[in-house]
Amino acid sequence: MAADHVDVLIVGAGLSGVGAACHLRRSCPEKTFTVLEARDAIGGTWDLFRYPGIRSDSDMFTLGYSFRPWTDPKAIADGESIRRYVRDTARAYRIDERIRFGHRVVAAEWSSADARWTVHAHRADTATTVTLTCAFLYVCTGYYRYDEGYTPPLPGVERFTGRIVHPQHWPADLDHTGARVVVIGSGATAVTLVPALAEHAAHVTMLQRSPGYVIALPSRDVLADALRRRLPARLAYPLVRAKNVLAGTLTYRFSRRAPGLARSVLRRGVRRQLPAGYDVDRHFSPRYDPWDQRLCVVPDGDLFTAVRSGRATVVTDTVDTFTATGIRLASGRDLPADLVVTATGLNLLAIGGMELTVDGTRIDLARTVAYKGMMLSGVPNFALTLGYTNASWTLKADLVAGYVCRLLQHLDRHGHQVCTPLAPDTDKLSPIIDLTAGYVLRSVDALPKQGPAAPWRLHQNYPRDVWLMRYGPLDDGVVFSRASTPVTAGGPGA
Repeated sequence: MAADHVDVLIVGAGLSGVGAACHLRRSCPEKTFTVLEARDAIGGTWDLFRYPGIRSDSDMFTLGYSFRPWTDPKAIADGESIRRYVRDTARAYRIDERIRFGHRVVAAEWSSADARWTVHAHRADTATTVTLTCAFLYVCTGYYRYDEGYTPPLPGVERFTGRIVHPQHWPADLDHTGARVVVIGSGATAVTLVPALAEHAAHVTMLQRSPGYVIALPSRDVLADALRRRLPARLAYPLVRAKNVLAGTLTYRFSRRAPGLARSVLRRGVRRQLPAGYDVDRHFSPRYDPWDQRLCVVPDGDLFTAVRSGRATVVTDTVDTFTATGIRLASGRDLPADLVVTATGLNLLAIGGMELTVDGTRIDLARTVAYKGMMLSGVPNFALTLGYTNASWTLKADLVAGYVCRLLQHLDRHGHQVCTPLAPDTDKLSPIIDLTAGYVLRSVDALPKQGPAAPWRLHQNYPRDVWLMRYGPLDDGVVFSRASTPVTAGGPGA
């Protein structure tokens, strides 16, 4: 049987994949496409993560799609609301009709002679491998590994008689009512879990080896609420979105250019949320500068409310060993626990773990250079979605999707079939993700690189990228060709 063929094959039916498909519907309605999703539901990360309190750490006016207004009153939204928004969007644009669930892409091979990708996917329901072909491969899998989270070695864990869970695989039947809970971690997941668990637990302790930056923001947007009373959503939404983009951009630039002052502002914000005499320097003053890692947002200061009430405690220390009834710390203190939650991080998995081959040569992602943060040197007709680290993921996802549509239109308009980025002639390469978070550092050697300047540099600057992606040239570092004319990637990143 001949392989199924489409113009564009999208991998992933999460926030990015559904958005990409919607952009194709809107801008390239003549293009055929299929979406392959490894799991059995729409939503990606927002369907996978089900731990208590799961929510966005970005405002929904920027995490929402540019083409579909977010109408829920909450600006910082819970996971169920986000999942429903993604599914409703897929239904509204009939994307759900094009999704093949239970299809995990394992390999893709490019043929210059045919100007097409041959894609192999493992089908979960039949345990067989199916083959499809496409002219353009568009990967929207994010960069988290879905089958397992990261848990560091835990000395003595075999002695613990309670229950240990990782947030990425939260059991649906887990009842923590009246339990003594220890959450190990200090990142976005930990600060989300602690106030949510504290509502029903006997007590929750957030055990962190070192603190992270935490900022309290309102769960509702005052301007959005005001504009909604006076304007239709299609007019109010872009205004609030633009305001939040500007505020986020200015905050990030301020933090990077005046880290000492930014640190002081954040520290004062935390101090206002906590009782007099609280040891803010020990528990909420990180060793690194703001935005070396993402800031943790707590809507309406719920984490601080739990701490003030006595229902939650923050402890900064390291694990010496687990005991039968809890955790003994390096300081000698014992933390009693019935339930331990290892909010210790995630594992990265670039492009969903699939293997790419171009004209018989396997692609080593670590030796590629990212073009505009969305294509890879030496890899034809291929795009991936990689969101911002300092702003909402969807801001970049929307720009990438729009750029892919521009690129497809350009190919058709000029009679081309193939577009291949060529690596820049430089050895000044750096990791594509510029955070110092543990989940990044553990996997950085396996990720694509970025160059010193545009279009090979991901600047983490949305206004700048709007110009580059929507109006900038399409041929700055890209070679266009037709079938049977393989392009030599060249350069140190090839």
